Amino acid sequence: MLVQKLKLGDLLLQKGLVSQEEFDSCLDESKQTGIRVGQVLIDRGYLSEDQVFRVLSEQQGFEYIDIIGIDSDSKIAAKVGGQVLKKHGAFPVREDDLNIVFTFKDPLDVTAQDAIQRIFPKKILKVVGSNPTLLENCIRQYEINESIKDLTTEIRKEIAQSSSGDGSEASSILKLINVIVESAIYARGSDIHIEPTEKNCIVRTRIDGILKESFTFDADIYPPLSSRIKLLGNLDIAEKRKPQDGRFSLASGAKEYDFRLSTLPTTYGESVVMRILDKAKTLINLEDLGMYKDNFRKFSSALKTPYGIILVTGPTGSGKTTTLYAALNAIKGVDKKIITVEDPVEYKINMVQQVQVHERAGLTFASALRSILRQDPDIIMIGEIRDQETLRIAVQAALTGHLVLSTLHTNDAISAVTRMVDMGIEPYLVGPSLISVEAQRLIRKLCPHCKTPTTIGASALKPIEALLPNEYTFYKAIGCDKCANTGYLGREMITEVLSVSDDMATALAAGASKHEIQKLANENGFEAMLVDGVRRAASGITTIEEVFRVARL
Repeated sequence: MLVQKLKLGDLLLQKGLVSQEEFDSCLDESKQTGIRVGQVLIDRGYLSEDQVFRVLSEQQGFEYIDIIGIDSDSKIAAKVGGQVLKKHGAFPVREDDLNIVFTFKDPLDVTAQDAIQRIFPKKILKVVGSNPTLLENCIRQYEINESIKDLTTEIRKEIAQSSSGDGSEASSILKLINVIVESAIYARGSDIHIEPTEKNCIVRTRIDGILKESFTFDADIYPPLSSRIKLLGNLDIAEKRKPQDGRFSLASGAKEYDFRLSTLPTTYGESVVMRILDKAKTLINLEDLGMYKDNFRKFSSALKTPYGIILVTGPTGSGKTTTLYAALNAIKGVDKKIITVEDPVEYKINMVQQVQVHERAGLTFASALRSILRQDPDIIMIGEIRDQETLRIAVQAALTGHLVLSTLHTNDAISAVTRMVDMGIEPYLVGPSLISVEAQRLIRKLCPHCKTPTTIGASALKPIEALLPNEYTFYKAIGCDKCANTGYLGREMITEVLSVSDDMATALAAGASKHEIQKLANENGFEAMLVDGVRRAASGITTIEEVFRVARL
């Protein structure tokens, strides 16, 4: 007996992914424009691509896989060839004794399936569903890897020669490192991640805060690649059981770049991460950071205070150090003695004495701070408060007439206050010492060349309705050559600034809870980061999805 397949709309309604009204509206648009109803649902923001194609796969009777999460064997792809994969919109998933598993851009394309089946005549071809956009990215990525195949072949030859007694050290590895570095710099990357997996070595680049796969090599390329990078950073190549940190410099074009290097032992080898620092990068003025006018006024006002602590908080890579440098640049002058302690010193600032932490030599944040206080400073900048000892010295410095600027890892401004207490500082010291906390995140800006107006679903609109201005237009990311088909180009920060008023300082000294601090802050006009984000989405700077990615309701 044949079981009749449910229609896409019935499945979506059954799963509660859309309302009847939303689906009917999209169906009407689909009939008028000829665009598939699934695509209309995606364009309107009712559903993500992943949700639509997951349900489509279920409707068509295919298992759905997250193609980004698979560790595909590159040898299968090599047997098929890049041109065939591209022509038929196919990509290998896995292979076992009986089956060869592939995903297709169109899972119902019998011609494409026959072409792949002919290449593997002794295996049963099993088809699985996936996101076609991500599948295209995988095929494009394979083509990039194929373009440097000659280089990896050279590396293998050099490894064989060196193991047979030839003293020539792999120059091709250095060429490969240059290719990896230069492609990351060209793509405006901030970090390079080199990670071994069971079958491969994956190189990913963080561009505008999002990791994107750059290269995939066979597993045998990883050991010489990681060893050579460790040599560049003066790390111990024999030590693979402990994390290590180092730094090195490389030239790309006419520019010199510094790289902060970190290694971490994982299941299949060491994960290697390189932070890219442009030596030629200039300091940003405080007014050019992009703070909302009210937050800028609060933060600028705090910087004019003669003593106390100003904290800048946010996750790694959220631009905290850039904000601190911009603040120092705004308040420096011949009448002020400013000393910083950093790890590492990222920008050189005139009229500022900068100290670099050197833990092996015993120069930690805490030990440097003790010496700095004997140098008669007016303003102290601490690159990061990592422990109780550093925080306690900072509080003491603030209470004895110094302005202290530093960063702390917390999710929001209110949490920074309670974090100080959690780190062992008595509440009666937190209130008098803390002036202001600025929390920030970086959001991707929509590409001005391809962004398109859109409407968002009632379910997504409802939680933020009260935060929207009278007139607004939301935009969606499309993708073009200018933005490498991401739909985004560059980043901008969203912020929240907590000013510690007299009544809040009194409450803090009395050991107020986070809830009580939040209530006081709201009464004093505090606006959460989400408000700043929604404001920017409503004016077409970013998408509402991007705001929700970094800020919480």
